[in-house]
Amino acid sequence: MVSRIKERFVRSVFFLTAFFAVIVVAFILLFLLRDGYSIFETVGVLNFLIGPTWAPASVVPSYGISALIIGTLLVTLGAMVFAVPLSLGCAIYISELASPRIKSVLKPATELLAGIPSVVYGFFGMIVLSTFIRTTFNIPSGQTWLAGSILLGIMALPTIISVSEDAISSVPCEYREGSLATGATRWQTISRVIVPAALSGIAAAIILGIGRAIGETMAVIMVTGNAAIIPSPIWNVLSSVRTLTGTLGIEMGDVAVGSEHYHALFGVAVVLLIITLIINISALAILSHLRDGRTTGRAKRSWLHFPTLTLVKERFLPWSRIAFLTLLAILFLAGLGWVALIVILAAAAWHYGRDRISRPHIERVAFSCVIAAALAVLAILAIILGYIIVNGLPALSWEFLTQGPTDLGRSGGIFPAIVGTLYLVAGAILIALPLGVGAAVYLVEYTREGRITKLIRTGVDLLNGTPSIVFGLFGFAFLVLFLDVGISLLAGMITLALMVLPTVIRTTEESLKNIPQSLREGSLALGATQWQTIKNVVIPPAVPGIVTGAILSIGRAAGETAPIMFTAVVFSTRFLPTSLFQPVMALPYHLFILSTNVPGATTNKYGTALVLLMLVVAFYTVAILIRNHYAHKARG
Repeated sequence: MVSRIKERFVRSVFFLTAFFAVIVVAFILLFLLRDGYSIFETVGVLNFLIGPTWAPASVVPSYGISALIIGTLLVTLGAMVFAVPLSLGCAIYISELASPRIKSVLKPATELLAGIPSVVYGFFGMIVLSTFIRTTFNIPSGQTWLAGSILLGIMALPTIISVSEDAISSVPCEYREGSLATGATRWQTISRVIVPAALSGIAAAIILGIGRAIGETMAVIMVTGNAAIIPSPIWNVLSSVRTLTGTLGIEMGDVAVGSEHYHALFGVAVVLLIITLIINISALAILSHLRDGRTTGRAKRSWLHFPTLTLVKERFLPWSRIAFLTLLAILFLAGLGWVALIVILAAAAWHYGRDRISRPHIERVAFSCVIAAALAVLAILAIILGYIIVNGLPALSWEFLTQGPTDLGRSGGIFPAIVGTLYLVAGAILIALPLGVGAAVYLVEYTREGRITKLIRTGVDLLNGTPSIVFGLFGFAFLVLFLDVGISLLAGMITLALMVLPTVIRTTEESLKNIPQSLREGSLALGATQWQTIKNVVIPPAVPGIVTGAILSIGRAAGETAPIMFTAVVFSTRFLPTSLFQPVMALPYHLFILSTNVPGATTNKYGTALVLLMLVVAFYTVAILIRNHYAHKARG
């Protein structure tokens, strides 16, 4: 009897930890709507959405966000034009062409690209990319739509590469074998069979990349110029723009709580959250369709039922034509008519001359392009890391690492910022780890796929896709104001914990799924209860995966700026916090302020960027090494 009561209690606790993600999503929506509703009532939903002017500080305030929405969409569109070809080429190379040794280098490289903090990307874009655009096009400022698109494209690369590579790798082997058996070359098999078969997964990858770009805050603040205008003409990529996230990041810190401007910013957050929810739900629907197809038999894994080149050609050509016309339209809208002309001439030459070119030559050219895409991704990583390291090393010294800042950060050190970052990360993991592990245990061990499980998984996925700036606003509205915690270490810890919770859940869930079912059955057959089986048999061998998830979460939390801007940090303090209810310094926020508001701090901002980058990359490297070690051990 006691044993049964204990089992029920444990199961209930695990259910609550799993349902917590759904509760958090509901609370985020509730508090954003609570503080944003009045602006929709005052201004009107339609006027708020399509109003051309955002001028909350004017004598007669104006709250129209159409320029912000258009700026967000333009920057995201440009990012996808940059990221999709590179990502798809790199994904094809990793899954189809790369040797195991090269793959073991390239995959961690893309993961490290994902681990670089957004504020470091913004710092690099502001110093290097904006300067390059300014001098190349001879314009007063390089902080433009183009700079934002390139930077967001780079930041979206890891997401699109990872999901696309998984989709391509999951195409059944018989598709490849059937195509090659009909006499197709390797490239024909890849381009006409494998990629079309993985098209749904690739589409989901692109949608997730769009979500990543739309939700970015710090990088766009630092490189887009932040002018709340619609480019004139609309395709002027050298115009400054402002995004929804950028507006929240710039203005929220200076607004009076409860003012009309305050409510308008929460209205902006509501619109941003709705856009990202729609994007993430679309991606989840596509991925869910793929998973359902895999469970109903190999013949339904895609709309390709047999890998013959004729069928692929009939199915895929309409998509390729639509993609080609879309590309031309984008190029013309962007004012790149000469590039569009080159593309048209190249396409015409290909269409009329391909029959005269031997298949081996075509394959050679195609493989060269794919390899070039993979090399470009590696080059981007090397350039960013190399630039920060070369310029940051002269700033490093014992005094820099152990002293507090002086003269507004122009001199002195960053010791309080390092310690504050570690405090925030440690607290976030202490909160997120038990919740995440408990949720994963419930999803894997205590329930089968059903409505409740789908609801929980959807909540986790939506939480994972929520922009970091929205977490910051929620933390500010709920923790700082509603619960009266104040801007403090505790508020920052909780906010970061909510943000990294989906990562902990996902990695733990995958680790638990990899434990053989026979171990569970053997333990239960010996008379152990389900909780005893989980505690003594299932969790111990899953610990490496759980640790990997925790380290990845630490790396992400250490590099985030937006969630802690309004909840936890101050720019400069010479003393360490003595209470959870005191604010702290943090490396990402310190770098942001040094880069954007403190002239003459060149040496210290490079040093801060390098220390932050080293800290985050170290966490990701440890996670990758642990994963690879246990993967080799499992194969051995």
